[in-house]
Amino acid sequence: MGSLSLFQVLWKNRHLLWQFTLRNVELRHKGSHLGLIWSFLNPLFMVSLYVLVFGFIFRGRFKADVTESRIEFALVVFLGLSIYHFIGEVIGISPSVILTSPNLVKKVVFPLEILPVASVGAALFHFLVTLVLVFVGAAIAGVPVTKGALLLPVILVPLFGIAVGIALLLSSVGVFWRDIAQVTQFAVLTLMFASAVFYPLSQIPAAAWTFLKFNPLLHAINEARNVVFWGAPLNPKHVLYLYACAVAAVIAGSTAFRRLRNSFADVL
Repeated sequence: MGSLSLFQVLWKNRHLLWQFTLRNVELRHKGSHLGLIWSFLNPLFMVSLYVLVFGFIFRGRFKADVTESRIEFALVVFLGLSIYHFIGEVIGISPSVILTSPNLVKKVVFPLEILPVASVGAALFHFLVTLVLVFVGAAIAGVPVTKGALLLPVILVPLFGIAVGIALLLSSVGVFWRDIAQVTQFAVLTLMFASAVFYPLSQIPAAAWTFLKFNPLLHAINEARNVVFWGAPLNPKHVLYLYACAVAAVIAGSTAFRRLRNSFADVL
């Protein structure tokens, strides 16, 4: 199953993919009294905590001048956090996606690719909720959003591709190497601080930039902030790099999944 075959399987089973995506969203809030309302409350609590620590205690800023208000800082952080948590959620969930569905794995006719991609779909739903909150918050606070926000999908499309590739890779490897779930917990935390969520790129030391510049999430977050709040044009090199990473991730993920899937049932 190459990447092209992956898309063919997903398109052929698109209705099943939609059903499993909805199921994943519902299961996350099953049994709670507030249900989907937590999709709005959790990101608000999260950004409040981080802004308190990095904005008020450490006096973080993205602009060198004094015109940046605490509310603007909070919204810029919120946008970065929403993008980071989309990828972070995918990384955190993916290793157990196949492991928690042994009955489906043993069904020969079931398209197993649906499971990891549906988990990405559920993460995308929560990401879109937080993204709406960013724009609503900007409108209420009077923080200007530039016309460049219309270019945001150009950044989000490759990000989705990267998420799909990660989900396919981790879900397949996670069947055979159970310890990967422990590794990904540390990886998600490391990724947050390596993606310039709370600070501008100008504060990254040259020695650290030598390595961090290869982090596609860092470029996605920075480009999103540029077009949404600061009116800066997209950096063509960074955008092309994001799409290259997306293609590489999908190819690597689909290849690993294809080679390992026939042994899933034997392990489970």
